[in-house]
Amino acid sequence: MYRFAPGDVVLLIGPDHRVHIVRLQEGQHLGTHHGLLAHEQLIGQRPGVTVHTHKGIPYRAFEPGTADLIRHLPRRTQIIYPKDAAYILLRLNIQPGVRVIEAGTGSGALTLALARAVGPEGRVYSYEQRPEHQTLARENLARLGLLERVSWHLRDIAEGFYETDVDALFLDVRTPWEYIAQARQALRPGGFFGALVPTTNQLSQLLEALQGQGFLLIEVEELLLRPYKATADRLRPVDRMVAHTGYLVFARSTGPETVGPENGRCAP
Repeated sequence: MYRFAPGDVVLLIGPDHRVHIVRLQEGQHLGTHHGLLAHEQLIGQRPGVTVHTHKGIPYRAFEPGTADLIRHLPRRTQIIYPKDAAYILLRLNIQPGVRVIEAGTGSGALTLALARAVGPEGRVYSYEQRPEHQTLARENLARLGLLERVSWHLRDIAEGFYETDVDALFLDVRTPWEYIAQARQALRPGGFFGALVPTTNQLSQLLEALQGQGFLLIEVEELLLRPYKATADRLRPVDRMVAHTGYLVFARSTGPETVGPENGRCAP
């Protein structure tokens, strides 16, 4: 049976249902408004254990899910929400061993989802132009023990991507249509492309660029998530919902070369 060990990430739930996420370190304490909670109380214990602060207030400890990690990620930028991140992983065919590029990094929400999904044998290549954003993302991934699964690049992607023949590529940048040629050069034939844009005028420009670069199976989708109050005697939708977060665009790449119509040979 699994037990918590130093370096593990743990989700703690207090009596007021507030959530804390910590990475266990010997000799460290979590400071809460209910008092201090020593990490040593958790090391060697099984998920579900109840531990107490120095004031005697109980907390329950569990393994966090990817959605928990994204929701409680320290951030300076807008992030890709769990409802979109999970679908992006599915549509980009992200699985252990995959090599995937993302641009830009932002606060690292999608980065951590990708890093968890590709596993130790896969690789995430993350591109960002702003050093302060990359610094925060690196801190977030280090806190979760995922830093070594990511290659970090400070680079204007207009100059192209360092990697080639990658399995998937995702653009979360303001003008993704400007970088579709660079994406095609980086993707293997049949590679999975994805992007997120918030407005319809951006969407139209992106679609034109994808069609112009020969991408196939282009699809546009939007996900709406409607939560409910989880109370048996007052079950109803919550007063607010996260509705439009962005338009998701997916396509398949023909790779860095396409078949010429005249002689059937590959041409750049």
